[in-house]
Amino acid sequence: MTEQTPEAILYHGEPNGPSLSVLAALAESGLDIECRPIDLLAGERHALPGISDGVAMEYAVEGEGPVLVAGGEAMSEAVFLAQYFDEAVCGCGLQPADPYKRWQMLMWCRQAIERLSPAVAYLGNLAYSQHPLAELDKPAFDALLAAIASEDLRQRWQDLHDDRVDAAKVEDSKTKVTQFAERVEMQLSDGRPWLMEDFSIADLETFAWLRPMRDLEAAAFAGKNRCIAWMDRVEARPSVQSALARATTEHPERKFAPGPEINRWG
Repeated sequence: MTEQTPEAILYHGEPNGPSLSVLAALAESGLDIECRPIDLLAGERHALPGISDGVAMEYAVEGEGPVLVAGGEAMSEAVFLAQYFDEAVCGCGLQPADPYKRWQMLMWCRQAIERLSPAVAYLGNLAYSQHPLAELDKPAFDALLAAIASEDLRQRWQDLHDDRVDAAKVEDSKTKVTQFAERVEMQLSDGRPWLMEDFSIADLETFAWLRPMRDLEAAAFAGKNRCIAWMDRVEARPSVQSALARATTEHPERKFAPGPEINRWG
């Protein structure tokens, strides 16, 4: 019998980045949670109903990621939500049982959150989201901004709308994508099938952010055969296929909204 979390709704964007990893983690868990797609680039994340405390939603480090609302409380951050799903079913294999291996997984995820995801979000938004956002008339865009509580996140929306491009951030982002693909390549050099030997949240989080870069930054994957084969294995996983099947557009990997702030410390 499938377990249920009462009064829980997962609001998510197209299966890309954190929405992809969370949808796949939910599928891995088998939890019966209602999933409601929202248009992240239209600012719909900031007008969700029935939330008593929006701090976790409005000040999420990952920016415009999915939100789980349970009992009127909002929860965010893809890695934490994946842990929530795993622990809600007393373990579905998304986290190592060994404390040290779990620490290794979380340290890997932290690197993905702090280095990879801001780089991917910056490049993806410039490539795919800037022009649609710039086409909004001033009243519509002003209304969207007014609903965003976080000053930092509002500024990222404003910069994207105004086509303020930092060339140094572009190059740094490209470098970080290449470096993370290299890191995956090295991690798999001992023949392991998954990043932590056994499949885990680290695979979902890393894959979800690297996936849209296979086309946009193809050079980052040149010669990295282990990394590419690993990405193919993750994509073939039933939970990931289930998440991708929720797409409402032909190219969900091109759907971005302002994401994590680029780490000031490199």
